Amino acid sequence: MSGIYSRRKATNGIMMWLCAVAAGIGLLWLALILGALLYKGFSGLSIAVFTQMTPPPGEAGGLLNAIMGSLIVTVIAVIVGTPIGILAGTYMAEYGRFTRLTTAVRFINDILLSAPSIVVGLFIYELVVRPMGHFSALAGSIALAVLVIPVVVRTTEDMLNLVPNALREAGTAIGAPRWIVIRSVAYRAALSGMVTGVLLAIARISGETAPLLFTALNNQFWSSNINAPMASLPVTIFQFALSPYKEWQDLAWTGALIITLTVLGLSIVARSLTGRK
Repeated sequence: MSGIYSRRKATNGIMMWLCAVAAGIGLLWLALILGALLYKGFSGLSIAVFTQMTPPPGEAGGLLNAIMGSLIVTVIAVIVGTPIGILAGTYMAEYGRFTRLTTAVRFINDILLSAPSIVVGLFIYELVVRPMGHFSALAGSIALAVLVIPVVVRTTEDMLNLVPNALREAGTAIGAPRWIVIRSVAYRAALSGMVTGVLLAIARISGETAPLLFTALNNQFWSSNINAPMASLPVTIFQFALSPYKEWQDLAWTGALIITLTVLGLSIVARSLTGRK
């Protein structure tokens, strides 16, 4: 028995060492990437980044139109995708928890959660852009909304499933209709988790580039027309990073830093809400 115990202990030690080495390698690359991003991003950070438009080649400028375009597209996507996701998740958790439809929707939703965003962009291109005959911010918002929906559906269903049935039974016992029980009892109990899901969905779509390349394209000038091509921060970073102009490359690093800090902030807020729950 002592020999078997010694072999198991040695094997466990080796595996723990390999896991530690693998984790160290991953953290090393993460530290190098974040270090380069912080160094090059903060070096180009200035007021002009938030007050000037994207410049022509070889000139200094900012990212105002790209930042505002990303905000417009993201807000529209969240406004469209969040109610659909909440309603679908509510049905799956409250009305059709054990139905075949819910099983099928849950399976499709899991596929959408892991589907490459470029596939969504190509789908919206065929569905919206080609019939319209031109790129538009509206098409980009629809593409991002498709990415928002599965995240909100999953978190809404999971959070509502965690609400104890005794709370629902108490609401029903005093004669409240089912929709009032859901609104006043289940939603209140699961509110922080549902808000966390929306924040995670926003964090996911904040840096998406491929869907916008197929839908919103880009615009070097200021535009608030959602029926026309519109600038966005991820696409601007993509184009500026590939350019041979140093000014554009510096703005690309700064834009990447802005997106990273935004996603980090949303993740911290989401984790704090989860911890409070």
